[in-house]
Amino acid sequence: MAYSINAKDYFKTKLYTGNSSSTQAVTGVGFQPDWVWIKQRNLAYSHVLFDAVRGVGKNIQSNSTAAEETNNSSGYLSAFDSDGFTLSQGSSNGDRVNGAYNYVGWNWKANGQGSSNTDGSITSTVSANTTSGMSIVKWTGTAASATVGHGLGATPDMIICKNLDGTAEDWVVWNNSFSASQFIRLNTTASVATSTGMWDNTLPTSSVFSLKNEEKNNNTGQDIIAYCFAEKKGFSKFGSYTGNGNADGAFIYTGFKPAFILIKSATTAMYWHIFDDKRQGFNPNNYRLNPNASEVETTTTGVIDFLSNGFKIKTSQQQFGTSGATYIYMAFAEAPLVSSNGIPAVAR
Repeated sequence: MAYSINAKDYFKTKLYTGNSSSTQAVTGVGFQPDWVWIKQRNLAYSHVLFDAVRGVGKNIQSNSTAAEETNNSSGYLSAFDSDGFTLSQGSSNGDRVNGAYNYVGWNWKANGQGSSNTDGSITSTVSANTTSGMSIVKWTGTAASATVGHGLGATPDMIICKNLDGTAEDWVVWNNSFSASQFIRLNTTASVATSTGMWDNTLPTSSVFSLKNEEKNNNTGQDIIAYCFAEKKGFSKFGSYTGNGNADGAFIYTGFKPAFILIKSATTAMYWHIFDDKRQGFNPNNYRLNPNASEVETTTTGVIDFLSNGFKIKTSQQQFGTSGATYIYMAFAEAPLVSSNGIPAVAR
């Protein structure tokens, strides 16, 4: 008998309150995460992202072009634990991750610290989970046409890249609705852009993705990180939808009840938005944070509903529903509607 992917084994949103002390162990994730994305909800602190391939203490900020930081004085992740993660306050106030405030941590499971991958012309370090379709990939740039192995065993539907060494390099994102020359910046409001040099005008394959001479993802001698995702039925969905210009907005079928949704207009210069199933927990499921900004959590309502089989846009706002505009999204499941082979999902 086939069983569905248990979404909670591979992705979970964890809310916690900082204790404003030297350390805090955050538990209840349910697995040892390999990618942790933390945002302080009450104050305008940067989003900070940690992963097991780069190692503890090393953060990058989704709203910034800044290079990777190590053991930031405002706090950092000091351990990936079996049921969550441990935080350190750092030498300053620790407010970024562990002040006396409310926080959200989005957690994904890959496959630990990773190992060498020689599928591409550049050898990469890859932590891949082929069950959930998620991998963390690190390599050193060459500024020449090259390929990088991603370890998914399936063609990626979303790739999110950041130059770790460059001090003024944008994040770049490829989505399966884009052409081989298109990308969008995670740290800005900019709409989709075109560069034949970003992905070497080549679509990703089941083993590699391509690079050329863009400093954002292939600068000579600089380390780059990528978070890669291949769609898994009942667990993840990536793509785009078209706005219809009214309050009875688009319905996007995912095949599961979402736990996490990331949305961005590809057509217009608008903010990125993250919704999850914990910060509100019921419809209208509208508490949102903006990956491209350090701003506090927005709690206005009437934007989106989480449904058993997808999500529904509830506004004509330009950020979500302009008639004819294209919006890209990334979604992960709370509970599947069907299993990975299409039979009714088993309750777990």
